[in-house]
Amino acid sequence: MLVLCGIVVIVAGFLLRFNPLLVVAVAALVTGLAAGIAPLAILAAFGKAFNDNRYVTVIYLVLPVIGMLERHGLQERARLAIGTLRGATVGRLLIGYLLFRQLTAALGLTSIAGPAQSVRPLVAPMAEAAAEAQGLPPGGDRIPAMAAATDNIGLFFGEDIFIAIGSILLMKGVLEGYGIVIQPLHLSVWAIPTAIAAFVIHGFRLWLLDRRLARAA
Repeated sequence: MLVLCGIVVIVAGFLLRFNPLLVVAVAALVTGLAAGIAPLAILAAFGKAFNDNRYVTVIYLVLPVIGMLERHGLQERARLAIGTLRGATVGRLLIGYLLFRQLTAALGLTSIAGPAQSVRPLVAPMAEAAAEAQGLPPGGDRIPAMAAATDNIGLFFGEDIFIAIGSILLMKGVLEGYGIVIQPLHLSVWAIPTAIAAFVIHGFRLWLLDRRLARAA
């Protein structure tokens, strides 16, 4: 029964609002020691689990790098870069990013962009610089919100085209539960019209955004 001490640690840690990662690590350590496992064996188990799931946790190694780049002027450089492009507007910039996000997500590259990796440090500052060039006063959340929405739409409607994505496998399992057997490739193929429709609809919204910014200038 002593091995159940880990559950007590988890409950107490969450009730006291400690760091969840720390609580889980301590609970695993307590459980291992209560089961008579040597401390080095517990540490080896932690290392093996991290190594086996490194493709899941590798994204957390990227975030400190992005933070360091932001501290050294990444956003300012992004603003300067968009300022050198003639004819750049918020709508054109975000339509290009939407196409990039959908195509890469369709190839299974869902983690190469996102709110933390690309929207906050690059896309949003570039969109704000384009808006200021169109005559919009600096500040406000409208343009960053549209940049984040563009990223979400591109990912959501692009990733279903990739045959090995979790959503395709989930739909296949649910359909088989109702006696409908369908291949993942068929689901991926029929996701293409939806992705095209999403691109056209959101692209039209971005075009309307450019029109509104032009009238407000």
